Amino acid sequence: MAAPSTRGRPDQQPKSAQPQHQPQHQPSPPKPGESHDRTRVEVRRSARRSRTVSAYREGDRTVVLIPARMSHAEEQRWVAQMLEKLAAQESRRIPGDDALEARARELSAAYLDGRAKPTQVRWVTNQNSRWGSCTPAEGTIRLSHRLQGMPEYVLDYVLLHELAHLLVPDHGPGFWALLEAYPRTERARGYLEGVVSAARLPHIPGARSADPQSDPARSCG
Repeated sequence: MAAPSTRGRPDQQPKSAQPQHQPQHQPSPPKPGESHDRTRVEVRRSARRSRTVSAYREGDRTVVLIPARMSHAEEQRWVAQMLEKLAAQESRRIPGDDALEARARELSAAYLDGRAKPTQVRWVTNQNSRWGSCTPAEGTIRLSHRLQGMPEYVLDYVLLHELAHLLVPDHGPGFWALLEAYPRTERARGYLEGVVSAARLPHIPGARSADPQSDPARSCG
C-alpha cells in the first residue's frame, strides 16, 4: 500500500449511482499508552481511491479518506497511523507558550510601535466559544487551542487582535485603525470565517454584526 498523504481533500462524487462515501465511522478510543487525538474522526470511503490514504483537519474533526474496498481492520490501522502522523506534524510547528509570547512582542513592535506589552501569552483549552481573549488590566492574552495547526498568518492576526485590545478594549474605530497596518487582516478573517462556517464554531473575534448576541467584544475577556 502506498505511503499515506496528509494533503488530500474530499474526492468528487462518482458519476455512477453507487454512493462514494460510507457513513461516518468513529474509531474506538485509544488504548492506555496511546496518544489521544483532540478531534473527532470521520472516515470517508471513496470508490475512486485504489491505494492511497490521506487525512486532514476540518474544523474540530479529522477527515480520513480511504479506498472503498479497505477492510474494517485496515481502516482502523490506517486511522490510527494517520492521527499519529498529523499529530506529529502539528507538534513540530505549534509554538509553545514562550515562543507565543515572543511572537506577540514581535508583532507589537512591528505593527503597534511596541505599545502593547503583554505580561503573559499562553494556550488554553477551555475557550471553545472564542479564538482568543485578553485581560487588559493584567496584560494577559490567552489563545484557544483550536488555532493550533492553522496557518501562521491566522495565528498572527488573532495575536495582533488581542494585542490591540490591550490598548483599546472595545471594537470601535480606534481599535480597527490599529489593525490596518497588518496586511493579512482580511485574509485571516476570511480563513476563520470559513472554519466557522464549515464546523459551526463560534463567531470570529471582532466579527462586525448588528446582532447583540454575537457581540464581537465577547472575544476579549
